Amino acid sequence: MNLPDIIQKGGPAMWPLLFLSILALSTILERLWFWARMLLKEGEVSTRILETAARNWDLASKVARENRKHPIGELLYAPLRLSEPDPDVFHLALEAAADEQLATMRRGDKILEATIAIAPLLGLLGTVLGLIYSLGDLRIGDLGTASTADVPIGIGQALYSTAAGLIVAIFSLIFYRLFQAFWSNQVRVFRKAASELELIYRQRWMEIQEQSYAFDVNDVNLETSDPLDS
Repeated sequence: MNLPDIIQKGGPAMWPLLFLSILALSTILERLWFWARMLLKEGEVSTRILETAARNWDLASKVARENRKHPIGELLYAPLRLSEPDPDVFHLALEAAADEQLATMRRGDKILEATIAIAPLLGLLGTVLGLIYSLGDLRIGDLGTASTADVPIGIGQALYSTAAGLIVAIFSLIFYRLFQAFWSNQVRVFRKAASELELIYRQRWMEIQEQSYAFDVNDVNLETSDPLDS
């Protein structure tokens, strides 16, 4: 049995189900391509930027800018492009960039959620319409006669739409849960990378403040020293 026959036997509800299945499938393929490209390079990009920041802070911004096409590169570049920001501003820049990137990763979720919710209902509607059509002209006196011989066939065909709706919904649900797992793991990865970068910057900030304080003390000592003492 080919697809046109299934659609014909399933009734009018099969057309919106076909549209939903195509929409869900295109979303799933696009998300799979996105996550495959992201997860394969994420560790390499993150390690490169963080190691560069630990060795040479001034060079870290350039390395992060070169990897901005990757979400974690964009995340780490957001505070690095700022010029000597306060640690609190540095933290806020990381948070804002993380929120933006994590929101981008959830693109397509609404389509899958809608498919999961609507597909079974459309299948059930198609079955109800098919039963109405099959049993609409049936009378009590016709039971057991030749006129009711085709009723089981009509009922069987009416169930095609329910089966199709459940298949589309289950298929979409599997990948929706998979993408949710990827996203949840990404939250932990972003938090870890952002914390490491922020720690490196706070250590550097403290060193700069200590050096600045030492210079100020030396300047004060030079200004208050008595020239006759020398």
